[in-house]
Amino acid sequence: MQRRYLSLAAAIATTMTLTLTGCGSGSGSDDVTLKLIAADYGDSRANGSQHYWDELARAFEEKNPGIKVDVEVYSWTDVDKKVEDLVKDGHAPDLAQIGAYADYAAKGQLYSADQLLSIPTQADFTPSLAEAGEYKRVQYGMPFGASTRRLFYNKKLFSQAGITSPPASWDDIAHDAQLLKARGVKMPFALPLGPEETQAETMQWMLSGGGGYTDSIGKYTIDSPENVKAFKWLKDDLVGKGLTGVDPAKLNREDAFEGFADGEVGMLNGHPALMKQAAAKGIDYGTVELPGAHGKAKATMGVADWMMAFKQGGHRAQAGKFLDFVYSKKNVEKFSGEYGLLPVTSAASQAMLADDKYAKFHGFLKQLAGAEFYPANKTSWPLISKTVKAKMGAAVGPRGNPSGVLTDIQNTADTADSAAE
Repeated sequence: MQRRYLSLAAAIATTMTLTLTGCGSGSGSDDVTLKLIAADYGDSRANGSQHYWDELARAFEEKNPGIKVDVEVYSWTDVDKKVEDLVKDGHAPDLAQIGAYADYAAKGQLYSADQLLSIPTQADFTPSLAEAGEYKRVQYGMPFGASTRRLFYNKKLFSQAGITSPPASWDDIAHDAQLLKARGVKMPFALPLGPEETQAETMQWMLSGGGGYTDSIGKYTIDSPENVKAFKWLKDDLVGKGLTGVDPAKLNREDAFEGFADGEVGMLNGHPALMKQAAAKGIDYGTVELPGAHGKAKATMGVADWMMAFKQGGHRAQAGKFLDFVYSKKNVEKFSGEYGLLPVTSAASQAMLADDKYAKFHGFLKQLAGAEFYPANKTSWPLISKTVKAKMGAAVGPRGNPSGVLTDIQNTADTADSAAE
């Protein structure tokens, strides 16, 4: 009888040992290290995203001793290529926070969001952002950091030029830019169509003219009459009259923002991060919804960056647990506030709207639900974005042909879409 009890005790002890080892004790053989490649949102080494992720990883690891998180942060210039190279070499990271997800989803390389996240976490994404993360109606891209666009204007320069209210239409923009030019403002309206972020400025003007990159069913409409009209107006009524100050094809968004912060730009389209940059230089500015051809634009542009989880490492459960932590209300709100971005979850958005500390973000945040996004769910989008960057700046120059350029890009898009089918 005693021998039977001893055998039972030994079996229980063995089972407990196996159970503890399987759960991971922090040093056991079943410990998992998640590899995350992320983009840098900081504007200096002191506030780079590496600090945010290191702190977040430490907090997660304290609560989950069997899971380590190794994060490498790269500049936006390098991060997408870094992930692309790792995937090609057969060493895909467990997680990547980059600019596009559709190509990886199309190749079956990603877990879907519902394979990773708890139901409350997935349901908390702002609906328009969750939809923008879908490939063939399945969400693979989890939004991470979002923004909308508004028109920024320098109140001091406006006052000196005798302008009493911000522009509400394209005619107002041209009229106010003429007054600013007469007062000697270096760049009355900054139009960054240089190679850095041309696809963003292009989309803003498409939307303000009633067009866009695609129609309601996702078909490219790059050479639509509305888009042609928008860029013909820019060429003839803004650039052609010397109201941009410099050649748009040579002006990058970063330089346009810096010019606004230095008091050399009267107005431009911008996102929330510009507020911090302008305030740091003492610029008294205002923001309004984007002006359209005949009044307020039909929609503003929304931008989201994407988190995705690769299947290769097989760490679905651990990656999902970490992502549930990443997308907690506290962590989303902290990241958004620190880097001048909009929250991607409803809970964090409501918290930001209820906090007067974020009052200047409220106008941007209220636009997010109805914003229109890049067609990032199309595998052809990276090529189209690259083509837009290469060609749209010259389209509004002295020898530019907006209709011809837009038609050329449309043909590229149609060919790319046909090849993808």
